[in-house]
Amino acid sequence: MTDVITEVRARRVWDSRGRPTVEVEITTASGARGRAIAPAGASMGSGEATDLRDGGTRLGGLDVRTAVANVKDAITPKLLGLDVADQSGIDQLLDDLDPSPTRSVLGGNATVATSLAVLHAAAASVGLPTWRHLDPQPVRIPRPQVQIIGGGAHAARRVDLQDFMVVPISATRIDDALEQIAEVYLSVGALFRKRGPVLGVADEGGHWPAVDRNEQALELLTEGIAATGLVPGIDLAISLDIAASEFEQDGRYTLASEDRTYERDAWLDVLEGWLSSYPIVAIEDPAGEHDPTGMVDFTARAAGRSLVVGDDFLVTDPARIRAAAALGACDTALIKVNQAGTVTRTAAAHGAARDAGWATIVSARSGETEDISVAHLAVGWGADILKVGSITRSERTAKWNELIRIDDELGGVPMAPFPLPTDEPADELADEGETP
Repeated sequence: MTDVITEVRARRVWDSRGRPTVEVEITTASGARGRAIAPAGASMGSGEATDLRDGGTRLGGLDVRTAVANVKDAITPKLLGLDVADQSGIDQLLDDLDPSPTRSVLGGNATVATSLAVLHAAAASVGLPTWRHLDPQPVRIPRPQVQIIGGGAHAARRVDLQDFMVVPISATRIDDALEQIAEVYLSVGALFRKRGPVLGVADEGGHWPAVDRNEQALELLTEGIAATGLVPGIDLAISLDIAASEFEQDGRYTLASEDRTYERDAWLDVLEGWLSSYPIVAIEDPAGEHDPTGMVDFTARAAGRSLVVGDDFLVTDPARIRAAAALGACDTALIKVNQAGTVTRTAAAHGAARDAGWATIVSARSGETEDISVAHLAVGWGADILKVGSITRSERTAKWNELIRIDDELGGVPMAPFPLPTDEPADELADEGETP
């Protein structure tokens, strides 16, 4: 029986960086309710959905009163009376209301909060948790990818790289994996304290590094893993988010920590050297989003050694993913629902990555809340990895704890195997003229 939307409420709430964001709550005729809060990024790709802010002097221009008003005045009248189960139809309506390429009229923060709230309400309407409503086949728990050290835009650019993370390799259960990671977090913190004052905690909960070079952070992270009795590269490995768009211009890469600019090939040599020197199994955005040559070249260099993950380069866009696959750029897609602006477009991007034979990582953002949507999306879509930040700060642990609850509800299931890279070329899935 059809369960129609009877009420839509939008409100301003607050995220982990003390900034306002948009929350939407959907109620149906049966009394089912769904609620979601829009996240916000620190480093953002140029093609992702707009995080609409008011500008002006209030809250440094970061207020979201316009986005909240857009939900109330433009979106709500169109949603009332619609079947809450018609996710694709409702998301198409949101597309029609704002056909701009980056949701710059309504705001991606308005549309993503609405779309996710509809998804949660639809699941509640049929008495299912959201992950189960998405009907995963088979059901598996994604591997956690956890920030231990924050840098770049997440830590006042103390070091150039944005995330120094770990991912479990040998663990098969989520509870064991998170315990290993917590031990490493404590171990690395102790190493920092031996070196001198700890500067603080980065946006996503990782240690704010008192180091002068990117390599020092890599050395400390490797040492921190070994100090717990785990074997680096066997039990736990390193994953990096370079966020190279933050320091790339015209194919040249300037590292503030070194006061040095690298030409593209020399920069890729640096990254390749790190693959040889440290237990690294995944590198995200190794080249700038406008440097497809760099992405293609590094994907070839890293084949069989490390995942090459596209974030700013792909912005959760199905067409960009298909084009990148055709070029041989990346072998893994980072999936962020607020980059796409709706659940349906995000699911399409995840599907495009799977069609390309790629691994997938569902990801949160640096500006987060207690919202747990990404945990349900990662399980519901069968993602390989979930990335939500560190294992500290409640907006991060809320997601990990929800993953533990889902695992407990399932009676304990193995995590997805780590998607070890291969050196097989990607299938050509895009037209020759289509480029990311």
